[in-house]
This record gives sequence, structure tokens and C-alpha cells, in this order.
Amino acid sequence: MAGLSRQPFGFSPGLNDALARWLDHLRALDGASDKTIEAYGRDLRGFLGFLSQHHGGGEGVLALETLAQTDLRAWMAAERGRGLSARSLARALSAVKNFLGWLAERQGFDATAILSARGPKYRRKLPRPLTVEGARDVIGEIGAHAGQDWIGARDVAVATLLYACGLRISEALGLTGADHPLPEVMRIRGKGDKDRLVPVLPLAREAVADYLQLCPYPVERNAPLFRGARGGPLNPRLIAKAMEQARLRLGLPATATPHALRHSFATHLLAAGGDLRAIQELLGHASLSTTQAYTAVDATRLMEVYEQAHPRA
Repeated sequence: MAGLSRQPFGFSPGLNDALARWLDHLRALDGASDKTIEAYGRDLRGFLGFLSQHHGGGEGVLALETLAQTDLRAWMAAERGRGLSARSLARALSAVKNFLGWLAERQGFDATAILSARGPKYRRKLPRPLTVEGARDVIGEIGAHAGQDWIGARDVAVATLLYACGLRISEALGLTGADHPLPEVMRIRGKGDKDRLVPVLPLAREAVADYLQLCPYPVERNAPLFRGARGGPLNPRLIAKAMEQARLRLGLPATATPHALRHSFATHLLAAGGDLRAIQELLGHASLSTTQAYTAVDATRLMEVYEQAHPRA
């Protein structure tokens, strides 16, 4: 693997090989994205490097079999001491535990004490969705002041896909001419190269068709469906800029970003009685806990409505 062919300082060849095989396992079997692989590799190398200094010598596979929670606590204290956030440390601890659990299965040692270690507590940032009216308004406004009609139609089509289908901006801009005309159910390749099926509402298909009818560039099977002004791939920053201008004209908060349309898709589905597992599938979340953040959003908004309807004396 690139970047792992050279032995890290203070690690035994066996440990370096184990790290490389674990990352290969994540990529091949778990479908982790390249960014996830890179982050996990960085977290593990940092952890193993700390152990090497903490124990005053090189680390090997056998040394990991005798790790104690005191070692983990010392590492976490050192990470917090250098300014690592609780959220980032929790991610790094997850990588460490994943690796040690994988290694324990192959080496036949008991890692229960390490795997039961608790990470730092942190408050998960809740998604900030738009209201139903806000989502409709911003989609209607996003293309209203574009310099050319086809660019306005393009921006509306992208925003509609984000809200009506719950797509990430990268997923919407990853569509090609081969996806035209959009089917009733579309296969989307998301994070970690994992595929999911997403229903496409008629209004989303119509918005894309309207854009393509005005677009001056031909629909080519292997070319991006959404084009920039010069015909190249559409830069996501242009959609973010168009939405920023739309939200300013509408008086919407700064949290009204393109990604907020995806949050709004999930939150409005949940509010309408959608099943959490089904929403997880539609969003392409690997973990249900990620989708469960929307239940907190929904509860928060219900409390806001309650407080407005029943103000305190």
C-alpha cells in the first residue's frame, strides 16, 4: 500500500504489516472510503507512536496483547493535552479499538478490557434543517437571479435533487449523461463506494429535464450531467454561492447551506412518520446512530412549537 511500504519509526516489521493488512481489510470488506482509510491510518500511527515513547522502546504485535486501560487513558490524556477535540479523540479511539479487535481475533488474545474503554463525551452537533416552507422558498429562489436561464435551471435542478432525494452534493454532481433521463428509482454510489437505491420524485425528474433542455452543452454518456459555464464539471462552490445569495434575499440563517437541504429531506420525512431504518437506507448512512440525530432534531422542533403555543407566565 502506498505510504505504508516504509517501516514507521519505533514499530516492528510485524506491527507495520498488521497495520497495512487491517487498512486493506477496511477498504476491501468494510468498503471504507479513501479518506476514512487515511484518517484511520493516521490515528493508529499516532497511537502506536505514543506507545513507543510511553514504554521507552519499539512496539511489536506481542506488546499490544498486554495493553491495559491505563495505557489508553495515558494516550487520551496526551492527545487532549495537545489540543485534540473530544470529537476527534473519540474517532481516533474508535480506530484504535477497531484495529485491536481485529488483531485480537487473528492473534487469539483477549482484548475485552481495551474494547470496553469509554471515549470522551461530546455533544453531537445536531443537523440544522430548513422548514418545509424554507426549503421550497430557497429552491424557488436559487435560480431566480442567475445570469443565464440555463444556469438558473441548473441550480434549481441540483437543489431539488438534494432536497427531494436526500443526495449529498458530491452525489448529485457525480451524475453523468448515462443517468439521463432520471429513472423513478436511481442507484447512487455514496461514501465508501456503497450503492443505495433512491426514489426520484417527478418534480426532481422534471427539474433536471428542464435544465437539460436549456443547457447549451450536449448530454454525453461519460460527461458530467451538471456543467459549469464553460462546459466542464460543475464546481460545488458555485451551488454553495448561489444558495448563499438566495438565503440572504430570503432572510434565512447562515445554516441554510446545500447540505441543509439533505438534512431537511430526512427531518421532514421523519416528521411525516417515516421509518428511521428506511431513512437510514435513503441517506446511505452506515450506522443507524448517525440517522438517529434527526430524532433529536424533531424533538427539539416539537419543543419549540410547544413553547410558542404555551408560553410561560
